[in-house]
Amino acid sequence: MSQHTPTGQIAPHIPADVFQRAQATGQPVVFVVNDRPAAGVEWRRLLLPFAIAGATVAGGWGLVAAICFLLDAAAHTFTVIAGAAGPIGVGGITLKLARGKNT
Repeated sequence: MSQHTPTGQIAPHIPADVFQRAQATGQPVVFVVNDRPAAGVEWRRLLLPFAIAGATVAGGWGLVAAICFLLDAAAHTFTVIAGAAGPIGVGGITLKLARGKNT
């Protein structure tokens, strides 16, 4: 008949021949207890990689937003300068860089 340890009680067991040899020779018996839970996920171990990945994604979106803002500012600057300069002519060919607000 097998003996089961009741739930919540941990009893270390050693083989009988090891115990009898330790009793006869006086050698100490060492119990090694694994206190880490076998099941479950260690969330602290997973937190650092997810934090690094989240910071990388947020930084990438920030970089994209900054580039879009700078390109928008450059386009507005170009249209203001082109509107103020008026038509440009080279060798008899004139090119108007920007349309007026009325056309």
